Amino acid sequence: MTRPFIMVAPNGARRGKGDHSALPVTVPELIITAASCYAAGADGLHLHVRDAKGDHSLDVGLYREATSELAIQLPNLQVQITTEAAGIFDVPHQFKCLQELQPKWASISVREMARDLILAPKVYDICAENNTKVQHILYNTDDIELLLEWQKQGIVKATQNSVLFVLGRYTEGQVSTPDDLIPFRKALPDITDWMVCSFGPQEHACLANAAVQGGSVRVGFENSLVTSDGIQHADNAASITALIRTIEQLKQA
Repeated sequence: MTRPFIMVAPNGARRGKGDHSALPVTVPELIITAASCYAAGADGLHLHVRDAKGDHSLDVGLYREATSELAIQLPNLQVQITTEAAGIFDVPHQFKCLQELQPKWASISVREMARDLILAPKVYDICAENNTKVQHILYNTDDIELLLEWQKQGIVKATQNSVLFVLGRYTEGQVSTPDDLIPFRKALPDITDWMVCSFGPQEHACLANAAVQGGSVRVGFENSLVTSDGIQHADNAASITALIRTIEQLKQA
């Protein structure tokens, strides 16, 4: 088993310094964190930007600032922007962000797009026109059914076939286990471009299990702050280092 593609999600939309002092909020902090994570073994960055108040933002200017600086400082790190609504943004806001920014890579929730069935097809159209790679965020098998239906209807293009399985998003306490992957894999047995993220102390166990099955992994403070013993990681880079060690141990077992 070769080492999987590792994406770091260093902050997310909801956590802040009160959750962990090393969680990056500003663009300069994101750049520093991205550099340390790349050195630790990250291949990609799942990018969230924050406004002046530290709140989740889809501001195109902030995204341009962050992605431009990342391209200069870390040209080999692949950057994926988020379009997450986080209870703040509607589909027109998400469409506007994608249309104006024209990112190389974006994560898009089919569940969120379904809030606007008129605009949803245009979201996937604009991504195809701008060569923006789409990663579909899937929280459960209902989301998979929706994605498959939209693929059948041609709303989602044939080339837009990358997915992220989110394990445990709606479990009690948002605590994931490796078995949470089973229904996703059964529903999409032939998928080749897939990634996993998970929550809680078993984050690394879940990701290592996915890696054994050929999946890519997303790790970081957006999803979990702690080790399997419930102890906080020093920072995002430390979590990546620990994950790689867990994967190597599993590979040797």
